[in-house]
Amino acid sequence: MIKFKKIRWKNFLSTGDHWTEINFLEKNTNLIIGHNGSGKSTLLDALTFVLFNKPFRKINKSQLVNTVNERECLVELEFDVNARDYVVRRGIRPNTFDIEVNGSPLHRQADDRSNQRILEDNILKVNYKSFTQIVILGSSTFVPFMQLNAPNRREVIEDLLDIRIFSFMNNLLKDKIRIKKEQVRSLKLKRENLQDKIKMQEKFITEIENRSKEDIKSKKEKINQLIIESDNCVNSNEELELEVSGLIEDQEKVTGADKKLRKLNNLKGKLSNKVATITKEHKFFNENVTCPTCTQNIEEDFRLNRIKDAQSKAKELQTGYQELEKAIKNEEDRERLFTTLTKEITKLNNVISQNNTKISGFNRQIRDLESEIQKFTEQLKNRNIEHEKLNEFKESLQKTDNELSDRSQDIVHHDFAYSLLKDDGVKTKIIKKYLPLINQQVNRYLQMMDFYINFKLNEEFIETVESPIHEDFSYSSFSEGEKMRIDLALLFTWREVARVKNSVNTNLLIMDEVFDSSLDGFGVDEFMKIIRFVIKDANIFVISHKSDLHDKFDHLIKFSKERGFSKRVDKSAS
Repeated sequence: MIKFKKIRWKNFLSTGDHWTEINFLEKNTNLIIGHNGSGKSTLLDALTFVLFNKPFRKINKSQLVNTVNERECLVELEFDVNARDYVVRRGIRPNTFDIEVNGSPLHRQADDRSNQRILEDNILKVNYKSFTQIVILGSSTFVPFMQLNAPNRREVIEDLLDIRIFSFMNNLLKDKIRIKKEQVRSLKLKRENLQDKIKMQEKFITEIENRSKEDIKSKKEKINQLIIESDNCVNSNEELELEVSGLIEDQEKVTGADKKLRKLNNLKGKLSNKVATITKEHKFFNENVTCPTCTQNIEEDFRLNRIKDAQSKAKELQTGYQELEKAIKNEEDRERLFTTLTKEITKLNNVISQNNTKISGFNRQIRDLESEIQKFTEQLKNRNIEHEKLNEFKESLQKTDNELSDRSQDIVHHDFAYSLLKDDGVKTKIIKKYLPLINQQVNRYLQMMDFYINFKLNEEFIETVESPIHEDFSYSSFSEGEKMRIDLALLFTWREVARVKNSVNTNLLIMDEVFDSSLDGFGVDEFMKIIRFVIKDANIFVISHKSDLHDKFDHLIKFSKERGFSKRVDKSAS
């Protein structure tokens, strides 16, 4: 049983930065009153928000934060389940989600969604939809059982009858079947792979055994041919290397001609400069008897000696210049010969290099052929090893076939169990067993509310209604007040089922504006008798605009709005 003890909130909706607290255990029947907008229905949103992270009304979660303070929105709920005390704390700005058990923090999972699943599946054992069907009857945003679609109706009843475990088991079986089918697909691929390997291995063994010595002989002949071609290249290189050696010797004889030529040309330049200087001097003394600079007369003997001396030097230089020209031509011939020899040597070395490349290629081919011959020889020697590999493949194939058969049989068994756990299997049989009792209880509560109809839910959770006036009627055909009675009867029935099955049994019952919407003349006193004496072990909270009902309840809780903030103003306010 879930026993709700206390809830409090602050900065939640119109509530300001102070705690508003409600003790669920203080009294059995409680009336919550207040004007529109005073915050009397905030309890519903606070309760569903702290447990399920969603408001009861159709508003965005961000709208739950007080618009004035805009931060530190927080709700705390205390309850116990099977003698274990829990505190759930949830807030916005900052986002908060904590669960405590017996005063210690519950071990958190990786994310809030995982912790939410723990809260719903392991602690509460109820989801939002089922919780609201047995704890809350609202007037506006609440969706009564009869307004749910067939799958959602079924989900609620499965929760109440504690048969959702079959759905869980079915999902586990579904996962197992999926895994088994994946294993079957993997084994089939493995089998196909082994079959291919066996075929390839058999073909390989056949090729080994059918390969004749002629294949090896052919490769040896090819090797001999390559050896001959390689030897030819080697012999050619030997001849070419001799020729290159002779050319190098000739080249050494003319080595240095370029350096000597540079020196001779340098000397030629110097001689040319001297010739130019002597020529200029000869011309000067030959043409001038007076110094053009100082206008003094040049002594005749001096002038004639200088002319004679210039002529003598010019003749010597001319002879040396001719010899120099001859020497330069000789060195130019030597340099040309050196260049020619260099080109020839380079050409011959290129041929030698090409031959060496050919020799390397021949040697590589020879090694490859020898490797193939060795491989063929080893394969012929190792035929027994290849036969052993073939037998291993066949044994592995047999093992795979056996595993495949076992997995396929498992799928057959799982499929059978899966069919039993489907909605139309065991669960339907259980629901068939309880449906008459459920219908009986609903009609019992309807009669208590002076509503004499025969209400039935079938296996698809579709209602049929028989009344003294109409034989074939439906929920939607009734007035709002009559629908309210049916909703109340179902709510009380679900709580009775929950109490008997001990699945989502709880002490808390909240009804919003049930007296404000017409019950078609159904008396308040009769209704109070039901919630006091028929609804057992419950702490009931009725939200209403009608303050004149307070004498019908054990406890009055009043809310008002002061300076824009909702506030609890009864004497029990904390």
